[in-house]
Amino acid sequence: MKQDLRILKTQESLRHALLTLLKTKPLESITIAELCRLAKINRGTFYSHYKNVHDVFKHYLEVIVEDFRHAYEEPYHKTNFHIQHIEADMIKIFHHVKKYQDFYQIIFDERIPMMYYYQLFDTVRSFMQMSIDDSYLELDKSIKVDYLISYQTNAILGILIEWHRQGYETSIQELNQQLITILSINSPFRKM
Repeated sequence: MKQDLRILKTQESLRHALLTLLKTKPLESITIAELCRLAKINRGTFYSHYKNVHDVFKHYLEVIVEDFRHAYEEPYHKTNFHIQHIEADMIKIFHHVKKYQDFYQIIFDERIPMMYYYQLFDTVRSFMQMSIDDSYLELDKSIKVDYLISYQTNAILGILIEWHRQGYETSIQELNQQLITILSINSPFRKM
């Protein structure tokens, strides 16, 4: 079902304004008035879409995470979930991050509150949980699943943070190859 272009444009204007403001102040300090002013919309229009500034952030995070999920799962759908058949050019996570680079620059900024990172972490962790390979856990019953899932989630996010720290200069192709090489080291997960 197609969405109204005016709604999409309003939401995009609000997201862009929010990202601009988040570069200079925490989410809790951003007012609806300044968000509307920067987005060039009136308060009535804002309230027809969102209750508060946190709703704008939450909606944007949902959009990004859904795109992340698709990027994460795409190579597995192409190989029918056989990790050994994944090739570097099938990986789309880094394309996703490049697409939403403005968002990730804020999330991974050392001066930004950790709550943003934890929101991203919890969401990514939820779909990482579905990717655990039960056969690996059967080999070593001493492994606590929650720690393993958190470890794997932080591994992916750690690569993204390192890319951020290096100014996103490493090419996507090189990062894809690095990830394939890392994953080939006896991963306890079927998926990245």
